[in-house]
Amino acid sequence: MINPIIKTIELGDGRSITIETGKLAKQADGSVTVRMGNTVLLATVCAAKDAKPGTDFMPLQVEYKEKYSAVGRFPGGFTKREGRASDYEVLTSRLVDRALRPLFPDDYHADVFVNIILFSSDGEDMPDALAGLAASAALAVSDIPFNGPISEARVARIDGQFIVNPTFAQLALADIDIMVAATMDNIMMVEGEMKEVQEHEMLEAVKVAHEAIKVHCQVQLELAEAVGKTVKRTYCHEENDEVLRQDIHDKCYAAAYQVAISGTDKHQRSDAFKAIITEYKTTMSDEDAAAKAEMVGRYYHDVEKEAMRRAILDEGKRLDGRKTTEVRPIWSEVDYLPGPHGSAVFTRGETQSLTTVTLGTKSDEKLIDDVLFHGKERFLLHYNFPPFSTGEAKASRGVGRREIGHGNLAHRALKGMLPDNYPYVVRVISDILESNGSSSMATVCAGTLALMDAGVQIKKPVSGIAMGLISENKGTNYAILSDILGDEDHLGDMDFKVTGTADGITATQMDIKVDGLSFEILENALAQAREGRLHILGRITDTMSAPRADFKDNAPRIESLKIGKEFIGAVIGPGGKIIQGIQEATGATISIEEIDGFGRVEISANSKAVIDAAMAKIKGIVSVPDIGEIYKGKVSSIMPYGAFVEFLPGKDGLLHISEIDWKRLDKVEDAGIKEGDIIEVKLVDVDQKTGKFKLSRKALMPRPPREEQK
Repeated sequence: MINPIIKTIELGDGRSITIETGKLAKQADGSVTVRMGNTVLLATVCAAKDAKPGTDFMPLQVEYKEKYSAVGRFPGGFTKREGRASDYEVLTSRLVDRALRPLFPDDYHADVFVNIILFSSDGEDMPDALAGLAASAALAVSDIPFNGPISEARVARIDGQFIVNPTFAQLALADIDIMVAATMDNIMMVEGEMKEVQEHEMLEAVKVAHEAIKVHCQVQLELAEAVGKTVKRTYCHEENDEVLRQDIHDKCYAAAYQVAISGTDKHQRSDAFKAIITEYKTTMSDEDAAAKAEMVGRYYHDVEKEAMRRAILDEGKRLDGRKTTEVRPIWSEVDYLPGPHGSAVFTRGETQSLTTVTLGTKSDEKLIDDVLFHGKERFLLHYNFPPFSTGEAKASRGVGRREIGHGNLAHRALKGMLPDNYPYVVRVISDILESNGSSSMATVCAGTLALMDAGVQIKKPVSGIAMGLISENKGTNYAILSDILGDEDHLGDMDFKVTGTADGITATQMDIKVDGLSFEILENALAQAREGRLHILGRITDTMSAPRADFKDNAPRIESLKIGKEFIGAVIGPGGKIIQGIQEATGATISIEEIDGFGRVEISANSKAVIDAAMAKIKGIVSVPDIGEIYKGKVSSIMPYGAFVEFLPGKDGLLHISEIDWKRLDKVEDAGIKEGDIIEVKLVDVDQKTGKFKLSRKALMPRPPREEQK
């Protein structure tokens, strides 16, 4: 007998979310079905009973997958089954992972696998906003140790009103799109994009999301109690030696503190920290050092962390010697590479991005065929993070989740600044050549410069900054750090990235690693981020204040033309004959598609003269001939009764033999006209029934005396 337990969350707008457990996937440690309208997610969680030997981190893996059957579709490709994760699935997995990971106990190191599967959708409600709730609820009904629950909520602002978990259609109208993850008491993660909003507006959206999340968390607590999973499993994943811990602290802390306040660069500092623990190990026997290597590494990591944090909180000294509000030195350069259509180098401290821009045509659009998203993408941003950027001696193994996530943040930051209805497909590639903190923000800055160098008339320059936090006593004593280093991210409590123009925020991403982030700290971090962001923006505009007036010589030229829907067939011609003929005659590349009841013609070539020639031919096809207008036409054929003249592309008119000359002619050739000749004619009439055009040549000649007409 199946007795599922169901809990319901009322959203207050007639919609509801139900969480059900005890019916599906019962052999997992925890499983729930979350439903909102016709959107149904199954979340399961399984954890190993013990940690693998030597594991000193949280081996969490989150997989979000969408089934094409959820919307009644077949997958593409030859195999007709789901394959590698799409970018959307990877980004959704990252959203859940980043919210869950900080809340597992620090000493819990068993493998944990969270799987979230979209089994049903009508394409109305957004499943990524439910994935975090589903994952947390699965943990809540399991015996896996977890300091939750958490939930996630998307907040959109439409016409000044905040909407929680908007539909796809509603989100298209929003000027704020933000995803928030939180516990009952604390914000854990924020990610989203905005249309140049102010800091207080973003903060208000976060507060709206948190109020909704509190309800989600309360329902999960009730669900766990109903299932009887309030007591979690016992475990022992760390072996500890408190005497050794204290000895390492006593003998290493003072030296580590001196390194923390020395203000050296990344590699010198790393070598100095390593030298301290290497020297300590010489005081141990070889057997002890080998047996307790994992503990030694863990305890010394805590020493480094304490030294760095105390240096900042007690003396205001950061690892590289900067003040808490200080941004590292910046230099940048544009037009660095001759081949790409635009390029820039942006270097901030020990972080460097070499970014290029490629301009393409409609044929370069990215086709998207995900489960819930179909269409084309005309702005692409790709982020690459090779191991040599941090001095690591290992091979690059393709694009990972981190690269997709960082690239998505930079994409969100810049995409709103592209010109409206831009005819070009734009690809931005950021290659990180050096990294010591916030390479995604370097990508935004370098991307702005490269776009301007390419002649893309962006609306405004965009800059970005990463903020950090060192706090203690639940946030009563804290320091906010501008432009954080990699170590400050690793050993600190927050990684808060903010991008925007001089007029407002365009994108954000925040991860919190501790409990107790108050809205006061968040507000202060946003204010400090704005100061740093504007400083960086000033350095960007010092290098290049506005986009180039024109493209570089090697860039393609594109112009577009809107035509009536009824002319699309005429431009294409039977079997594509007309459009192919224009391409062959001019050397231009032409594409045409129907958009919003009109035809959009895009013409691309390497010179304006070629575009103008193709444009003239197309305008000739779509233009409506006016009676009385004079045209230069090509004689296409000669008949006994006259000549047919193509006076506009695709438009032929009859030049009757009587309209060739004032003199009487026995045959057309008597006037010296032959096929292929270019002659001037005047449109004198259009047959209203047949639409045929009547042309005259003699109407353009002076009328001779009557006797000369014979």
